[in-house]
Amino acid sequence: MLRAEELRKVFRTPRAGVVEAVRGATFEVAAGEVFGLLGPNGAGKTTLLRMLATIIVPTSGRCFVNGIAADEAPDQIRASIGFLSGNTRLYGRLTGREVLHYFGRLYGMRDRDIRGRVDEVSALLGMDEFINRRCDTLSTGQTQKVSIARVILHDPQVLILDEPTLGLDIMTSTAILSFISDARARGRAIIFSTHYMSEAEMLCDRVGLLHQGSLFAVDSKAALCEQSGTADLRAAFLKLVEERELPRP
Repeated sequence: MLRAEELRKVFRTPRAGVVEAVRGATFEVAAGEVFGLLGPNGAGKTTLLRMLATIIVPTSGRCFVNGIAADEAPDQIRASIGFLSGNTRLYGRLTGREVLHYFGRLYGMRDRDIRGRVDEVSALLGMDEFINRRCDTLSTGQTQKVSIARVILHDPQVLILDEPTLGLDIMTSTAILSFISDARARGRAIIFSTHYMSEAEMLCDRVGLLHQGSLFAVDSKAALCEQSGTADLRAAFLKLVEERELPRP
């Protein structure tokens, strides 16, 4: 459902000069699959996700959703994806319902359909108790639920989630992880970036390891553990990154 081919992004800054944030990332995500993207801070995860979401344009390489190239039909691609950024902000003076209605119009939905869909996602994410409150009065977990509701309002086929449970309490995190599992069961293709290895172990069908801008390993959890001679994904990640950093003879 989603395919990345040799995606590369170079930034030019006055202080650091040329920075190659992502180098030749290639992978696919099928319908009904959760693909985990793991890497340390500064590895290039957010840059890669933003290229996939058509937020930024790759320096080279291409991305396809359902066989459609993002550079040829970006608006059509955006209608098929839902992107949750790690720094998503909401309009504090609007209620959760008003925020969702606003984004529903941006998605080109009819008002009648928006009202029904808002009620549906509110029930799905357990938002009924606070959806009519202003966003600047909501807790961190409640704010994140409104953000996720915004992402899924138009029922996209592809979900790109950048650390959706970061900083959340265990109850809210569990509800969001349950939602991701349900979305996979409904045939959605999901890219899931996280720092929590336990979440990746629980949810991901395959994992991509990103280090210093390079997507250097893409495989199932079992295969990565076998390749590294380790027993769990955390140990496999550390071992494979360590091997990359060792000087070559």
